[in-house]
Amino acid sequence: MQSSSVYTFVEDLRAEGTEEVLDRILGTYGCDTLTVAAAYHRARDVTPHGPARVTLRGDGVHLLPPADLFDGLRLVPPVRPGAEDEPLRSLRRSTAERGAALHGWTVFLHNTTLGLAQPDVTQENCFGDRAAPADLCPAHPDVRAYAVALARSVARQGVDAVVAESLHYGTFGHGYHHERSFVPLGPVEEFLLGLCFCPHCTERAESAGADSVAARAEAARTVGRVLDGADPRPGAAGLGDLPEPVAAYVRTRPDTVTSLAATVADAVADEGSRLVFLDLTGAVKGYADGRPTGAPAVEEAWRIGVDPAAIGAVVPGFGILAYAQDPDRVAADTAAYRAALPDGCALRAVLRPGAPDTSSAEHLAEKTAAATGPGGADAVDFYHYGLVPYPVLDRIPVALKARDGR
Repeated sequence: MQSSSVYTFVEDLRAEGTEEVLDRILGTYGCDTLTVAAAYHRARDVTPHGPARVTLRGDGVHLLPPADLFDGLRLVPPVRPGAEDEPLRSLRRSTAERGAALHGWTVFLHNTTLGLAQPDVTQENCFGDRAAPADLCPAHPDVRAYAVALARSVARQGVDAVVAESLHYGTFGHGYHHERSFVPLGPVEEFLLGLCFCPHCTERAESAGADSVAARAEAARTVGRVLDGADPRPGAAGLGDLPEPVAAYVRTRPDTVTSLAATVADAVADEGSRLVFLDLTGAVKGYADGRPTGAPAVEEAWRIGVDPAAIGAVVPGFGILAYAQDPDRVAADTAAYRAALPDGCALRAVLRPGAPDTSSAEHLAEKTAAATGPGGADAVDFYHYGLVPYPVLDRIPVALKARDGR
């Protein structure tokens, strides 16, 4: 039987009772793993069965940052209320008693609190603006040291795996949490505005043979035309649609992300756990409506600096967000990632059991089968326990029974 999990928040467990939630996920739903947010970012969530029907979340971790890991580091994560109670260690004991695995879901480089406090560690656009406080730059040495310490901290909670979200570059469209643009940016301009030209990124690009000065000037010129009133540049922001100096610069970014993933994976392994690298490209394409178009997500992962084949060679696990209504699209995206990843790298596919992707239990079952069929994912995960109504969660056991032929 293939593995499966449900994503959860510590707040879900605290509000409803750990044992009650585990009864649902590990018992009623038939999953064998719980994936809980050890470190998360700011959000405002509709929480249909929570004690608050709308919940505000802050950046931070549900553990006390170990002194031996963070002493002397410039970046230290905010700590969420209740962390002193060690909820992850307690949860580890509860899942172990049930013979279940526990994964520590960790948001690494998307942290508005740290970015606002120390803007120089965030991504710098082609105009020199530090205008994406939520996006910490993966090339910055202080950010890389922070990522390693955070990964070790979560691994020390006894989790079987650290699920790494946002361990890559951010995008212009998700750099803050109340964003406005009344300029008709095209796909090219929006992509260019999300590129980082901080000193650490430009140094890495130069060492790889790219002309960062020319790339930055061309990016600023291209975006500046639209800001001055011209029409957007045609094209879908593929590498071939970018000015050549920019394309050469962009081609250097995956090395930054891959080397960071390798360092974090080694640190996690040293703590007795393993890393699952989560590629958010599927969410970039399908988050809003579950209708991704164009090339498979694996072919556009370069936009956030992700090279699945290279990362798959340095991490034991790789996760994708299969956010699509169409089961054929789910199957195609999953198969494309499986083909790109090297042997030995386990693939997990994350599905949303409700809106906007899924309309019924039968629909979820069809997509689960599509994601985990021959040449597909090794495991399927469901997002998210606290964010959808109970009747939507009740679709999960139907899907898993159909997948397992029960």
